Amino acid sequence: MKPKNELVTISDNINLIKKLISELVLNPRLKALEWSKLTKQTPNMKIGYPGQHLASLVVGMEGTKTGARGNDIIDGSEVKSCSRVDASDTCRDCKERISRADAICPSCGSENIARDNTSKWLFTIRSKEDLKLLTEDVKRVILVLADYPKFESNDFEDIRFQVFEIWTNSARCISFKELMSNYFNKIYKSHKKQDSNKTPAPKNFWPYSYQFYKCNPIKVFSCYVKDANTNPIIKIENYIEPKVDRSNLPSELMPSIVLNVNELKELFKIAPKKVIEENIKTGKTYKDLQNVVSESKVSLKEVEKIMPTINEKLRTYLPLRDADKTFTIKTKHVRK
Repeated sequence: MKPKNELVTISDNINLIKKLISELVLNPRLKALEWSKLTKQTPNMKIGYPGQHLASLVVGMEGTKTGARGNDIIDGSEVKSCSRVDASDTCRDCKERISRADAICPSCGSENIARDNTSKWLFTIRSKEDLKLLTEDVKRVILVLADYPKFESNDFEDIRFQVFEIWTNSARCISFKELMSNYFNKIYKSHKKQDSNKTPAPKNFWPYSYQFYKCNPIKVFSCYVKDANTNPIIKIENYIEPKVDRSNLPSELMPSIVLNVNELKELFKIAPKKVIEENIKTGKTYKDLQNVVSESKVSLKEVEKIMPTINEKLRTYLPLRDADKTFTIKTKHVRK
């Protein structure tokens, strides 16, 4: 999990990142928001290529000018981007598509709106060669994510940008290799066998899902954009310098709420008491958690109050889950 420091050639990263986000993402988006009032078209912020630019600045390495072909970063890293900003929503009453900026449905006046938060990273694996390339030849997968930090409150004024790294050949990230192998062998090949003329969908990799946390992603960058719809102000929250060895950096904590009851009960059976206790909230005890888990009808909300998150050590006792089954929380757990 050590970057190739000799390939780190971009400096003044923080200032450049702010400038990039402003000029390549935020300013064009402000124009799109204005035009969308007239045209009623979506101002959706496409983050594909801007995401690659951002990844280069975050890791301090140049790209290879290959677009969709070849390496995204000069060290061979793969960049995947996902934006949950400005998605089209749906009125639950009249079923009309509406914009993210609409507080009520323009067609029927309903406030009963289904907000879309389902964008994800896509991995296309259509052969053994593709699988080998992604899980062996590519040493680092860089995940770029744009979303709303206050999505659950229907607050779409602020935007968050985050960058995560998954090191595919590290023992810490072995679940990523298993996940992609399971997709290819159990889903892709099975679907192709049923209908050789139809190409199965790519592997969906959902932000903040159980499988996302199982892969032990390391956050190397995050920033908040306050008042993104009117007068954007960028505040850098977290940045790991490009030359820093990632080996001892903590991965993202898994919210306990993403577990199902069976996984929780099994975890309590097989994980050492001292490992579980590392995750228990101050003021609570192992006995408190044991009492909740032993109830006939386990409340995951009560579990969350005692054990809000699950660290990397405790996650080693959790199964990967089937390749075609996943559970996603609507927005990321935020520590108070």
